[in-house]
Amino acid sequence: MDKHETIPARILVVEDDESISEAIVFNLEKRGFRCIAALDGLAGLRLLRREDPDLMVLDLMLPKMDGWKLCEQAREEGYDLPIIILSARTSEFDKVQGLTMGADDYLTKPFGMSELIARVEAQLRRHRQSGAAMAIPETLTFDRLSIDPQRKEAFGEGEPLGLTSKEFAVLFLLARESPLVISREDVYKSVWGYEMLHGDRSVDVFVRRIRKKLAQRFPDITFLQTHYGFGYKFEVSGDSGK
Repeated sequence: MDKHETIPARILVVEDDESISEAIVFNLEKRGFRCIAALDGLAGLRLLRREDPDLMVLDLMLPKMDGWKLCEQAREEGYDLPIIILSARTSEFDKVQGLTMGADDYLTKPFGMSELIARVEAQLRRHRQSGAAMAIPETLTFDRLSIDPQRKEAFGEGEPLGLTSKEFAVLFLLARESPLVISREDVYKSVWGYEMLHGDRSVDVFVRRIRKKLAQRFPDITFLQTHYGFGYKFEVSGDSGK
């Protein structure tokens, strides 16, 4: 039996407001999750390293180490767990910044517990299913770029690009559906697992991050083409000769 069917997911909650933290933990545990909590960023980082949780719920404005830095540090150390940011900061800039740092989702305060639980479950579901669902297809190869669904990584001339699981999921989806143009809404629903809210820029942020990593290996080639006002298409363009 799959361990995920018998072992509840472990959620790390990093929130300095004790009443909010206790409410999150209470509601997640009612739902069947196991929770561990930290009231500052350094304690959150220590728990992340020691407990290796399945998902992190992360406030931004934290003492000792803020949420931006904790998110960035987690990705730099290779932790691939879904990260959901909670923040009272509602500007588009803050949301884009959080996603750029490596978060998978961004929920603004005040929020409903039912919405947070739905997002936690959706992120866990997508994260768990991605490996199993993507282990079946064969590696996609486009000249010197290969996209390996079993290893959940893309390789440029044999060297890994260092994609996160969600970056890989976006790239794999677009490459698998090539030459079709995929709408932002369809990308979001497929990768994030629920409907995209109006004005959400998550897909654009992740495409930008993927492009940056591809450009570091292939400066003269583009792979992800923008169809303005609609979405994206995987299509190799540029000098692919060596």
